[in-house]
Amino acid sequence: GKALLMKFLGGIDAIPLCIDSRDRDGKNSPDKIIDFVKMVQHSFGAINLEDISQPNCYRVLDTLREECDIPVWHDDAQGTASVTLAGLINALKLTEREIGEIRTVFLGAGASNTAIARICFAAGMDPEKSVMFDAKGALHKERADIESNPELYRKWEICQSTNPGMIKEIEEAFKGADVLIALSKPDPDYVQPAWIKSMNHKPVVFVCANPVPEIYPYAAKKAGAYIVATGRGDFPNQVNNSLGFPGILKGALIVRAKKITDSMAIAAAISLAKYAEERGISPDNIIPKMDEAEVFPQEAVAVARVAIDEGIARKNLS
Repeated sequence: GKALLMKFLGGIDAIPLCIDSRDRDGKNSPDKIIDFVKMVQHSFGAINLEDISQPNCYRVLDTLREECDIPVWHDDAQGTASVTLAGLINALKLTEREIGEIRTVFLGAGASNTAIARICFAAGMDPEKSVMFDAKGALHKERADIESNPELYRKWEICQSTNPGMIKEIEEAFKGADVLIALSKPDPDYVQPAWIKSMNHKPVVFVCANPVPEIYPYAAKKAGAYIVATGRGDFPNQVNNSLGFPGILKGALIVRAKKITDSMAIAAAISLAKYAEERGISPDNIIPKMDEAEVFPQEAVAVARVAIDEGIARKNLS
């Protein structure tokens, strides 16, 4: 399915390689994935990692990004982060907010949401005005269970940079918050209407669990949400990573980039947001749709330009 989307939307030939990465004990081995990708990299222009569980996904991605000669990336991480940031940029325009001033609650601390947080922080969001929750509670600098697990270093980075006030309760984190970004569990009763009611004026709510969001859009709107985005195409404002990876990979391949950096992902987000803004945005239409084909070449150009500027492109095109 992803190979089809790459071809249809990005003009990229792609094939799926399904690998058995389990060790003798039946556990998934990140080392086997890393070794496999290193061995096959010379046959491909780029490699997209898919369906690698946490925490293995962090080490696999970070190792391969640095040690391979071609772009290796995890679409569910950087790709989803790029499209989420694009929607957030336009949502903040409509609510007349600056990204550096907003208070944000992140629900879920998997590969996608930790990458979204990292990309948003790099784009100007203040981590000290942000709180992230995983299944065990709020992330903060006293989470010894995360600090003691070296495989969770990405989550530990967030523990150290966010939530300086040591907020521990979800209800407290929501009070006065401007933005919710949730990629947690598919349960329409997870995010409570009362939490949204306690948020700041014109709250922005991203509830992107699939196939069921953490609260249905109509319930979020009834509770006071001004903009609601989900991961589903049957609701307004679909945060669909298919808006990201075809254009981002195309841009990287055009200039033969050595890697896909966070700056390239941010450039893609800005391109997506600008395209939507120029054709018109509203609370129920903050982001392009997949059938707006013109968005992909524009996104590719934006990504390629950053690769050239950062000195990681093998081809410098005008």
